[in-house]
Amino acid sequence: MKRVLLSAAAALAIACATGASIAYARADSPAVPATDVTKAPRMGPWGFDLAGMDRSVKPGDDFGKFASGTYLANLQIPADRTSWGSFNALRELSDARIKAVIDRSAATPNAQGEAQQIGGLYNSFMDEAAVEALDARPLAADLAAIRAARTRDALAGLMGQSNGGFGGSAFAAYISQDAKDPNVNVTYLTQAGLGLPNRDYYLDAKFAEKKTAYQAYVAKLLAMAGWANADKAAADIVALETTIAQAQWPIADQRDADQTYNPKTIAELEALAPGFPWKAWMKGASLGKAPRVIVGEPTAFTRIAAIYAATPIATLQAWQAFHTTDQAAPYLSKRFVDANFEFRARTLSGQPEQRARWKRGTTLVSGNLGEAVGKLYVEAYFPAESKAKMEKLVADLRVALKARIERLDWMSPETKARAQAKLAAFTVKIGYPNKWRDYSALKIDAKDLYGNVERATAFEWAFNVAKLDQPVDRDEWGMFPQTVNAYYNPTLNEIVFPAAILQPPFFDPEADAAINYAGIGAVIGHEISHGFDDEGRKYDADGSLRDWWQPADAAKFEVQTARLGAQYSAFEPLPGVKVQGDLTMGENIGDLGGILIALDAYHLSLGGQPAPVIDGLTGDQRFFLGFSQIWRSKYRDDAIRQQVVSDPHSPAQFRVIGTLRNVDAWYDAWGVQPGDKWYVKPEDRVRIW
Repeated sequence: MKRVLLSAAAALAIACATGASIAYARADSPAVPATDVTKAPRMGPWGFDLAGMDRSVKPGDDFGKFASGTYLANLQIPADRTSWGSFNALRELSDARIKAVIDRSAATPNAQGEAQQIGGLYNSFMDEAAVEALDARPLAADLAAIRAARTRDALAGLMGQSNGGFGGSAFAAYISQDAKDPNVNVTYLTQAGLGLPNRDYYLDAKFAEKKTAYQAYVAKLLAMAGWANADKAAADIVALETTIAQAQWPIADQRDADQTYNPKTIAELEALAPGFPWKAWMKGASLGKAPRVIVGEPTAFTRIAAIYAATPIATLQAWQAFHTTDQAAPYLSKRFVDANFEFRARTLSGQPEQRARWKRGTTLVSGNLGEAVGKLYVEAYFPAESKAKMEKLVADLRVALKARIERLDWMSPETKARAQAKLAAFTVKIGYPNKWRDYSALKIDAKDLYGNVERATAFEWAFNVAKLDQPVDRDEWGMFPQTVNAYYNPTLNEIVFPAAILQPPFFDPEADAAINYAGIGAVIGHEISHGFDDEGRKYDADGSLRDWWQPADAAKFEVQTARLGAQYSAFEPLPGVKVQGDLTMGENIGDLGGILIALDAYHLSLGGQPAPVIDGLTGDQRFFLGFSQIWRSKYRDDAIRQQVVSDPHSPAQFRVIGTLRNVDAWYDAWGVQPGDKWYVKPEDRVRIW
């Protein structure tokens, strides 16, 4: 699940603003006629796919295969995907539903307001003939501005402007709550400047072929855009980015909330990273009036600024031209779209085929008019009773965690009291925002795809910059209702569950309780546990970054997390490719805490009565099967390689066994014994929350 922490916020379109009441309807509402592709699937009569099991596998040897081995053996990853599993299937469902609400807007004659914007943006993307006729011409003005920028100040200004348009920057910015004063919004700055997924792709020999392919892609795009000496420019760009990669912090180090919180005045920023024209960059980013910033990686800033100062102007111009073209490519003619797909999807992630244009169109509209689409999505597909049942589940899990904290034998009464206060202060958001954002100032032209995307990007950036002069709006959302995900935000101490994830196999109002507690219950518990993982625990009940732990308790916690990290670092999804236990630590703690809390909540929900036996399975057995079912997935090899170096989540199969092998009740439910592959002695099991 998504955890909103610092730089993650930069990628999220935070919701704001004007109120609207919600009218609910079932998925077969006449407002959006239901079809097979817009109906949520059932996972068997009581919520679990019994036919997908492989009972020839011992549960203790590979519980994922035991629970879903037949399903996985028959599963083919769709050609337009790099992986397939429960999340992908729900995203496909969400896409189909988004398409249904977009179609209604796109087909409305003389549409006004949000209907005009939704339909106009979608139609501008789907008008392939118009896009093809324009070819590279939409790039002309942006490339002319780059050619005209012949000084480092001018180029830094363009880098700043890229926050609200196409282009790149040596440093990235986003606006979020101040980690040490959550009632105030502040500008965060982080390292940037790379075109490959992260620094490992430049520095690790395992990715040498990808780096070579990247240079060819850079040259190809520059040539297509009409940039002179494309081959030489591409070599210079990749060499530049390699030096930036060497200067950057490793991704795991960026998880440290203490080390990445470095407030600076603009004068202090200039002293930290001389050689980079910060005032020009800030002006270009519309941040000229910001009194201070929070720097994420200070030593990297110093090094990257020096690299910028030493790089020839011509190379910086070519670098900016490439990144502008690369970002714009999906909205240009077919030759640009195909080149972008061939490298970004096929070469880097192993995806054989491009997604259908309508699917890419729904992603574009949903990403840029998210709450306008979300409002229609909720009206059609999110019944009121789903929200009510979710509220009950969340309440049960809070009770369960409260009891677990009280029972901890390694934590002092002082730290327990503060942990309980933090749990009690959690804000819970379910389904959709209380008020919807106003998009009326965004101009959408059904005949101008490139301009629409630039204007939408600028609109979003201006919306976020405007927060610097306003109080923090605690009603904002960091995801849209149609997003299949969930998150915890430590500075607001909130857990958020969009409507789209509240579908089978995570949540089914008609399913057995054990399945719902193992599915959405474990998701809820996961997000709650993020408030107490290795980074989330550093924030107090008010969302402030401060140390509220007794030193002895913190030391005991760190012993257990180190043991958990060592377990995960031993997992090897592909030969020579290992999970990074330090990078995935927070998500692994979330998974372990989540399933324990969810299991306790399930037991509480029984009211002291024994769980029924269904199809010969006890309640606990069904619970663990349901948990495994939500993670049944397949990945392409290149997608796995990319994930382990860039994603804080462990590969799906290890989210199952990495968690269960530390849960005593799993051993009891399935008779797992010494000698089974994933057996861990009781004294070696990790026990945190």
